[in-house]
Amino acid sequence: MKILITGLNGTLAPRLAEAARAAGHQVIAWDRATVNPDDEALSAAWLAAQAVDAVAHLGMGSARFAGFLAERCHNLLFTSTAMVFDHKPDGPHDVADDRTARDDYGRYKIDCENAILLASETPVIARIGWQIDPTQPGNNMLMALDGWQQREGRVAASRAWTPACSFMSDTAAALLALIERPLPGVHHLDSNAAEAWRFDELARALARRFGRDWRVEANEDYHHDQRLVGGPSGLPPLSARLDR
Repeated sequence: MKILITGLNGTLAPRLAEAARAAGHQVIAWDRATVNPDDEALSAAWLAAQAVDAVAHLGMGSARFAGFLAERCHNLLFTSTAMVFDHKPDGPHDVADDRTARDDYGRYKIDCENAILLASETPVIARIGWQIDPTQPGNNMLMALDGWQQREGRVAASRAWTPACSFMSDTAAALLALIERPLPGVHHLDSNAAEAWRFDELARALARRFGRDWRVEANEDYHHDQRLVGGPSGLPPLSARLDR
């Protein structure tokens, strides 16, 4: 299978590319320096010439671009986010729940979802939470907590927050499975969906697992059951990788 993956300079897309290549697939990237996504004619000609079997849209780009990809590829996977749900009303959030985001990022992802659903009847939309990985830079929970400890001398972690989160390798494997065997619709990929780890206990478990000497201080500064539930797919639970 020939797979176009956007966002290969990001955090999760490289892990998906690694999994795809290991499974014998060919991976190509969208080079924005060569093909400007805002130039629709050029983009359409380039995409047609690639003759890809699937598109995994993990990169940033306009809602128009997301719809453009969905219209031209019947096997489209788009990664959305738990941030499409605000903390009011509280979760856990089901695939059928109203998207209530108030922040710019959450609203942006909603716009992308809407554009994709208008353009195609067969897209796969996978909403994910905060990703965990031992080494990947970018929006990685482990690296973020390292940064908090370094800057502030502590990791302030709300016991009133139940985050949507998963290990990046598990997310990549689930995304690849959805590319290989597309199941159109909205999927919630959250390793915390069933076990409901609080953020403070998750931070302590990560410190033990990866040998960090963080000073974890629990508070109740942020209240949100952010878990992503429902949908036809799932991920291994956090307890498969962490001791609670």
